[in-house]
Amino acid sequence: MSMTPRYNSSTAAKPLPVLSTVEELRTAASVCKRCHLWKPATQTVFGEGDATSPIMLIGEQPGDREDTEGRPFVGPAGRLLAFALERARIDREDVYVTNVVKHFKFELRGKRRLHKKPNSEEIHACFPWLESEIALIQPDTIVCLGATAAQALLGAAFRVTQDRGEFVESPWCRLVMATIHPSALLRERDAEQRERGISRLVDDLTKVRKAVSSLGESPRLH
Repeated sequence: MSMTPRYNSSTAAKPLPVLSTVEELRTAASVCKRCHLWKPATQTVFGEGDATSPIMLIGEQPGDREDTEGRPFVGPAGRLLAFALERARIDREDVYVTNVVKHFKFELRGKRRLHKKPNSEEIHACFPWLESEIALIQPDTIVCLGATAAQALLGAAFRVTQDRGEFVESPWCRLVMATIHPSALLRERDAEQRERGISRLVDDLTKVRKAVSSLGESPRLH
């Protein structure tokens, strides 16, 4: 299956300066004001992990805990992701994790800050950061966690419910797969359905590990 990216360098507004390392990119992103989301957020939450990894995991945006700590996937969804990675025999320290949008978008409900889905303009404004991360890290495999990441990279017509767990053709790297976002599993109220969903996430990540290992790119993932 061949997919057309929804965003790329030809459509993204305000191109970034040319930067040669992930650290330079992270520093530049720390003062990003490309859209309004920087105003209510605590800080930019940039990607982290092994910048030489063959695997990049991409989610939607940071959550409340991530916004506070300034690191991606450190809240409940991050803990579930770490559990699934461990079950799939992938060390989280051996992958690179990031989000499409680098600031936490939320609405206040009393004292609580509740996640609010980023819109296309916000994704469009933030996308050059992700595109630059991909260009610098050059992963062999990208795993899109959830619909926002999948549609940003693979096109608006992509449906995770239909094509999750399958490798699709993409200009981004050799292998791209979309799977469910861990936060969606945490919202599942039926315990049996939630456990089934976690098992499917582990299966998808295991498939990624085996595919990368078959490429011979990373002995750590054998």
